[in-house]
Parts: sequence; structure tokens; C-alpha cells
Amino acid sequence: MAKKRNRKRRPAKAKAPVSGYVDAEGNRLVLRQSLSPATVAKIQEEMANQAANVEDIWQRRTELLFERLAVCWEIAGLPLDDQAMLLGRYRMADSDTRRWVRETISDHVREFIPELAT
Repeated sequence: MAKKRNRKRRPAKAKAPVSGYVDAEGNRLVLRQSLSPATVAKIQEEMANQAANVEDIWQRRTELLFERLAVCWEIAGLPLDDQAMLLGRYRMADSDTRRWVRETISDHVREFIPELAT
């Protein structure tokens, strides 16, 4: 019989607090209330280094924030919590839904991560 190896277990990471936002149709978007200083710096750096037009920078910034902040998005009662699925769903959303997400993230960032507010 083989012995189990004695492995050191990493302590569980403390999860960031979250906030939930509900749109007019009852869909719920859950966003992290904080980001690590390294993530904030990376987002700021990436936006400063963009050599694109304003529309491209704005779109990329929105997607970066969505990727980093979105924890779960419940649409029509079906929760999405996989990062790739979340971003894909955001990209497929109609213009009204995307506008709501952008405005929600903008308000959320102003309240919880003011160093990223523009």
C-alpha cells in the first residue's frame, strides 16, 4: 500500500467582498469590491500604454474591468461564474445590456476602487 505524501497546504485565500446589482429585467451582476494593488497598477499601466483611438481604449478598459471584477452574472435565473463564459456573454450582449454593465461598473469603481475611476 502506497503512503500518502505529506503535503503542505496553502492557506485559503481570503475572498474579496462583493456587491450585487440587479437590472430592470431581474438579472444580477456580482462584482468584487476590491482588486489587488498589482491588478490596479496593471490596468493603469495598460491604459497608459495604449496607442489606439479613444474608442478602442474605452472598450478595452471596460473589458479589463469586467474581467477583473465580475464574479457571477445571473441571467434569466442561470448563473455564469466561469471567467471565459462571463466575458463571452458580455461581448454577446445587446447594446442596452452592455450600457447597463458599463454604467454599473463605472459606478461600482467610483465607490469601491476610486483610483481607477475616470
